[in-house]
Amino acid sequence: MFAENIPVGQFYHINFDMDIPYNVGGGLQDNGSFVGPSNVWQQGGIRNSHWQEVYFGDGFDVAFRPDNNRYVYAMSQGGNVGYVDRETGKTTFIKPTHPEGKELRFNWNAAFCQDPSNACGIYYGSQFVHYSKDCGQTWEIISPDLTTNDTARQRKDTGGLTYDVTSAENNTTIIAIAPSPADANVIWVGTDDGNLQFTRDRGKTWTNLLSRLPGVKPGSWIPFIEVSQKNAGEAFVVVNDYRRNDYRPMVFHTTDFGQTFRQIADEKKVQGYALSITQDPEVPKHLWLGTDYGLYFSIDGGENWNKWMNGYPSVPTSDLKIHPRDQDLVIATFGRALWIFDDIRPFREIARTEGKVLDQPLKVFPAPDAYLAEYKSFQGYHFPAMAQFEGETKSAGAILAVWNKPDSYGVMTAKVPAPPAAAKGKKAAPAPLPAPEPEKKAAPTKRPERAKVAVLTMNGDTVRTFSTRLDTGLVRIYWGLERNGVAGPSRQERRPDADPASGPSVLPGTYKVVVVYGQHKDSTMVTVKTDPRLNVSLADLQAREAVYKEMESVSKSAAAGVDRLREASNAIKRVDAAMGSAPDSIKQQVAKMGKTVQDTIAALEKMIWGEGGAKVAPYTGEALSRILGAPMQYLRSLDGPANQAVTRTMEKARTHTAQILQKINAFFDKDFAAYQKTVEAVQFSLFKKTEPLKMN
Repeated sequence: MFAENIPVGQFYHINFDMDIPYNVGGGLQDNGSFVGPSNVWQQGGIRNSHWQEVYFGDGFDVAFRPDNNRYVYAMSQGGNVGYVDRETGKTTFIKPTHPEGKELRFNWNAAFCQDPSNACGIYYGSQFVHYSKDCGQTWEIISPDLTTNDTARQRKDTGGLTYDVTSAENNTTIIAIAPSPADANVIWVGTDDGNLQFTRDRGKTWTNLLSRLPGVKPGSWIPFIEVSQKNAGEAFVVVNDYRRNDYRPMVFHTTDFGQTFRQIADEKKVQGYALSITQDPEVPKHLWLGTDYGLYFSIDGGENWNKWMNGYPSVPTSDLKIHPRDQDLVIATFGRALWIFDDIRPFREIARTEGKVLDQPLKVFPAPDAYLAEYKSFQGYHFPAMAQFEGETKSAGAILAVWNKPDSYGVMTAKVPAPPAAAKGKKAAPAPLPAPEPEKKAAPTKRPERAKVAVLTMNGDTVRTFSTRLDTGLVRIYWGLERNGVAGPSRQERRPDADPASGPSVLPGTYKVVVVYGQHKDSTMVTVKTDPRLNVSLADLQAREAVYKEMESVSKSAAAGVDRLREASNAIKRVDAAMGSAPDSIKQQVAKMGKTVQDTIAALEKMIWGEGGAKVAPYTGEALSRILGAPMQYLRSLDGPANQAVTRTMEKARTHTAQILQKINAFFDKDFAAYQKTVEAVQFSLFKKTEPLKMN
């Protein structure tokens, strides 16, 4: 039996495109190269069927052509590489050749990299650096042999029993190429036999920097190089030598074109040999590191590392990328498939402030854009049970990262009156005159159970208010992009402290989101965008909003009628309870009349809720609740002004509501008024007559 629901893919590399939502691509050990979505606007999560194989063999790098993501580059073992049309499947084999027919040595996991200055430019590594400016149609060699060219490492019978015919044991090859986005002439190269090569003139001259890496033994692998997006002289070099039983983590950093290197990761700071690293292009000291034993981050340029274990396994983390638009950390693992850490902006802010932001009792971090996305039904089976993998997707709506300091509601002691220092838990200085008042212990400040959230337009108008639970530490809360709505007729009486009813989606635009937690408050901005797949104008959405408000007016009137009937019923119950000490004749008279009025209320409620009163949901008949619900079914899918179905169902809802309200008003004018007049005319004491107490 083949189990499809176990995420155990062994990915070597990962890349992304700029679709909304963006796609990711990567190659798996022995299982080809695939492309799939980072997120789906679809029910049921990401399924295996969302993923498409684009190239077979042992998969390695998959890279999207940046100006047209219909095309990808995909690799298999030993340097095989194809240029793939994802729409038709047509694949052009583009593996480089030598102009003089010399044998090229490609690693099992050969070096591949796109040119940041040319949308169709790519680099590829054998023992030479190959460059193509036309998506692999033609190649030029821009380096000499950058390896040691040690023939002892090039034997094919290294296994001892059989020859290597898979290229898995190819050696003296290039395994990392990293051109600088800041300077097209700067290129870094790492090999599997210990060379770190560097050029500042686009390959005319090369310098081997291996000797400048402190503590690195000759022959170590240099599989990963991360270059700064903005500083041409800055790079991070990953070295590992576990194949020779040296499991030390080794990552080196230079800011002076390799003249000097500083080791920023070792066995004292992280666990497991290093595999990958990425630098935040906006805050250079914000780093993420992948090792054989998990994921680490640093906010101080690698001086200190923290292991990220919140839901992430201690698994070989083979590749890391930061999506430039969404600011997600995109992760490839060798054993637990692909992961996406949604929105690293909070870590960026922590690094930017050198951790000082965490001193604040409450901080709402910058938020990613939110989309008014439409969601399709399920891909494949609606109820897959345990038969298929269901990957998590990004939460719909706006995602808000919040820092809620754990000790911001501790027990504090202070003098009365307390100077400002007392607010931080410090003892207040005694007042000079008069004599110091005795120290008083302040009562423990109770941590609120819920935070209050308000969403405002740029004009300052409040469009949504709600409350949410807020745990301590770095947490996330969500706004579903809805505005406040109108509470329609309800079978249950709303609590006085209930959040406003949820209404339709807000219009596209920029909103200020304010979070209040006890005495602390902070805010951030959220940009709400339309679904990029839909051709809906702002004018259409504004027209739909006008229709919603018209329907809300009808619904609000109906709710007022239901509330008034409920209050009348409750008043009768209060009267019956108050009559407990009244004479039986009066009690029976009032109770009988109350019963008659309650029967009338029940008849009116039957017109609202249908058969079964307030306990059974009506699906047929002319119950007002069903009639009110009909326009909403059409409105939810409306993209502009009211269409025929909306107009007809709203007119029916308006007419029936008016008829019901007319009956309710007549009931209060006649039946309930008579009952009220009778009750108010009753003369009796609510107190029992008592006699003086006497001693027996």
